[in-house]
Amino acid sequence: MTAAAAHEKPGDRGGSKKNGTAGVKSLRSVARLYVERVRGGELGALPAVLGLIVLCVFFAALRPVFLSELNFANLLTQGAGSIAIAMGLVFVLLLGEIDLSAGYASGVCAAVLAILLTDHGWPWYGAAAAAILTGTVIGLLLGLLVAKVGIPSFVVTLAAFLGFQGTVLMLLKEGTNISIQDRTILAVANNNLSPALGWVLLAAAVAVYAATQLRQNRNRRQRGLVTAPFTLLAVRIGGLAVLGAIAVHLLNQQRSRNVIVDSLKGVPIVVPVIAVLLVAGTFLLQRTSFGLHIYAVGGNAEAARRAGINVAAIRISAFVICSSLAAVGGIIAASRGNSVDPNTGGSNVLLLAVGAAVIGGTSLFGGRGRVVDAVL
Repeated sequence: MTAAAAHEKPGDRGGSKKNGTAGVKSLRSVARLYVERVRGGELGALPAVLGLIVLCVFFAALRPVFLSELNFANLLTQGAGSIAIAMGLVFVLLLGEIDLSAGYASGVCAAVLAILLTDHGWPWYGAAAAAILTGTVIGLLLGLLVAKVGIPSFVVTLAAFLGFQGTVLMLLKEGTNISIQDRTILAVANNNLSPALGWVLLAAAVAVYAATQLRQNRNRRQRGLVTAPFTLLAVRIGGLAVLGAIAVHLLNQQRSRNVIVDSLKGVPIVVPVIAVLLVAGTFLLQRTSFGLHIYAVGGNAEAARRAGINVAAIRISAFVICSSLAAVGGIIAASRGNSVDPNTGGSNVLLLAVGAAVIGGTSLFGGRGRVVDAVL
């Protein structure tokens, strides 16, 4: 059995044609299959979604200000750094591996960013690229030790977790706080889009999502595979449009307590940054052979090897992606804090990132999960 065949879901092939026309699932059959999967233990992101709803209701009942536009925007910006790191951890967790160094790796990359911006006068794009490249090199080193040398990822990344703490101290000259003055970097986690631009980006996102869903359905129909009912597609597209419209409307409201001093309205810039990472990660996992290989190796590494998959290269790539996204998380954290210090990437950053991925639905044992789990 090939990796692609192993990844197909039941019902993708059998009984897909009738009189030469691709079969179309009914909305009722789709709902029934979902209920059967849930009963079978494939809960996916359902616990995270239900828990999120319950928590929002609970905190809103305790403090009505919890549902305010200001708190909504604050939650998005505060969680952005951990979300970026968690997205990278999803790739490693899908292989049944772990990266305990992702938090402090983000701190090392943030320190590289701050030093190049402040001490060497680099432009923001050069410093940001160098920080992400640092993350890539870190991931490559960790991946080689795990995939080629054969050291368990827990041991390798625990050693890196301890070592990167000292690396941050060395880079910051025994704990010096480096202030960031570059306006572009500071804008990432502190500034907002204009209200009009927020609506434009939402419209573009919904249009791209709708086109992707319709194209996927058309391709499946042309190949004689079972397709989702149009009603389900309409619910998905409409749901994204409605939820997005509510979010943009709330974020476009004036959130400043003193408009004369400062005006706070519009979607935070970090939100579309996370959205781009989400789309890119989802496409990579669900629409490319690399993504199929990730799931195959996570499900059964030996079977994947016998199917012709380069298991070592997949493992190395996963660690590279993880540390590169950790670097993005470090840049976001540096932007939000307006500076970098030895605690950047430390404290409970790793715990929050791993928890985000796992609680969202990614399995610790590999083979099951999505990038969106980290966001949920």
